[in-house]
Amino acid sequence: MLASILVVDDEQDILTLVAYHLRPEGYRVLAAADGKTAVDLALNEKPDLIVLDLMLPEMSGMEVLKVLRGNDATRKTPVILLTARKDEIDRVLGLELGADDYVTKPFSPRELVLRVRLLLKRTSAAPEPGAKRLRYGPFEIDLENHRARVDGQLLDLTLTEFRLLTDLVRARGRVRSRDSLLGEVWGYNNEVMSRTVDTHIRRLRQKLGPAAPRLGTLRGVGYRLQASEQD
Repeated sequence: MLASILVVDDEQDILTLVAYHLRPEGYRVLAAADGKTAVDLALNEKPDLIVLDLMLPEMSGMEVLKVLRGNDATRKTPVILLTARKDEIDRVLGLELGADDYVTKPFSPRELVLRVRLLLKRTSAAPEPGAKRLRYGPFEIDLENHRARVDGQLLDLTLTEFRLLTDLVRARGRVRSRDSLLGEVWGYNNEVMSRTVDTHIRRLRQKLGPAAPRLGTLRGVGYRLQASEQD
């Protein structure tokens, strides 16, 4: 079955351009020029991934993202934001609201297609043979069902947050640099703004609750997960 991509932008030229480059890759493309239509399509069609412009009329992309992340049907649908290059605050806020990635305008269609391909690959990746559960300290990862627990409590994580926590659990206390996380979690070999990693780490900490202090930062080096507070 073809993966479906919902592209949301109020500029028809961009909708046409993105669809032109996605369809030859074998994707089914849905299009919306405003926020309300985007929400309706997302809830009714349940696309595999959403490319969402932040600057939309009437209902902004940020409002659309809040609705998507607040609905069980779209809570974990991967979202790539389209943002203006100068609007770093909006990009960070979008990541904090649960977006998985962003591309700045003007953008390269090839880059966007690559981001879509990598994000969908992460979404559909099967668990490694024989590895169904990971445990480290109070953290438990159910790879088969994409569920994570801390002290037995189920965590409500996005796809990217789940992969990020899984990578840190696999490291078992070893430090993971930003570059390493970008390669393993996001699938990027080129330099991407570290703000993406930092923002997702901050969101993950918020969701860990009392276990948040176990996700440590080594300034200028990276991040590591601690099995106990004394590590």
